[in-house]
Amino acid sequence: MAKAREFTVTIEDKPGVLGKCFLALAERGVNILAFQSYVEERESLVRFLADDPASAKAVLGGLRMIFEETEVAVVKMPHRPGELGRAAERLGEGQINIDYSYCGFEPGSTRALLVFGVDNLTRASTLLDELAAEDA
Repeated sequence: MAKAREFTVTIEDKPGVLGKCFLALAERGVNILAFQSYVEERESLVRFLADDPASAKAVLGGLRMIFEETEVAVVKMPHRPGELGRAAERLGEGQINIDYSYCGFEPGSTRALLVFGVDNLTRASTLLDELAAEDA
């Protein structure tokens, strides 16, 4: 799973708006696999991976939310100390700059999903695939 579609949504920074967005996704059966939320200049920015990107896009469009889709590097790793460090180190060794990262969980397992916004997606995906194969 070296690459995945990520949604970045810009929403108002006020109580209840994030919940409304995520509940609308849930009503359409969309599961959020990983997410990150933070406030920047009085707006909330939310990045997330969904198990059904097409439905997520339809829901966000239906809510008239401002969003964009991008590709990110994703790796499934055991949920234990040091795995995030190993992944970040592997990218660094490959001269890949990490712009941001966050994590979630693979549905139905105990494996963590590590998500990286990087400056070289193709190379990062290859390196992370190699790292995941070491644990297989």
